[in-house]
Amino acid sequence: MSTTLKHSEVERYLALLRTPQSEPSLDAFKRIVRAHLMEVPFENISKLYRYKTSGFRELPDSAMFLAGIEEYHFGGTCYSNNYYLYQLLISLGYDAVLCGADMSRTDVHMVSIVKVEGREYIVDVGYAAPFLEPLPRDLSSNYTVSLGTDRYVLSPKDATGRSQLTLYRDGAAHHGYLVNPAPRRIGEFRHIITDSFRPDATFMNAVLLVRFAADQSTVLHNLTLIASKGSIARKTALRTTEDLIVTIEEHFSIPSSISRIALNGLSMRQDAWS
Repeated sequence: MSTTLKHSEVERYLALLRTPQSEPSLDAFKRIVRAHLMEVPFENISKLYRYKTSGFRELPDSAMFLAGIEEYHFGGTCYSNNYYLYQLLISLGYDAVLCGADMSRTDVHMVSIVKVEGREYIVDVGYAAPFLEPLPRDLSSNYTVSLGTDRYVLSPKDATGRSQLTLYRDGAAHHGYLVNPAPRRIGEFRHIITDSFRPDATFMNAVLLVRFAADQSTVLHNLTLIASKGSIARKTALRTTEDLIVTIEEHFSIPSSISRIALNGLSMRQDAWS
């Protein structure tokens, strides 16, 4: 798999992000990251749909990823969203490296570290988090991003250069990851990606769709709709899978015919942040 995108794919990707191409700069970099969070959702409907219709168990290629956004309003989970944004940034001339991050297992998550105008930033559009601004790595104190009842705290680098991110939900530590800054190749994540399709894997047993706008988000987590704005989060319980399918189409524009196949028989017994 090539590290860079074709010129036509770069143009197509930027059009989907509604962002013009420009020379690398901090302002342009921030615009791209913000646009990605706002235009490309975190969602695992595409993962479930492709698996159930064709047995697909790998990272979609760039053509499939972009077509999914165009045709069905898909996005992806951490591997596709973060990997293809990394490819876009490399293709535009940014100094970016792909990195692993530890959760329950080593390097089970993927992020990018991008150096712009002498500073390093973590870019993560695959954590279903409101990181509309790249996260600075040169910290002397904690850096906090808040929305609704969630608070994301990035700590200064440890002695080995690793960055710890912790998600606090309703005041309690709920999840997080530790970024390993060593550059990685996408092939090194192959077994992790394959494992994410195991019958007991989180995103084969939970539903999570998230889209962001300025100071607000829409989240569908299993049978709960969460609308956050500023520090306020409003939750609405859905009764049935059919209610969920209708709500997905209403808020994310993914066709009901797609979601119905993806969600058929799904237990929704796991917490997506487990």
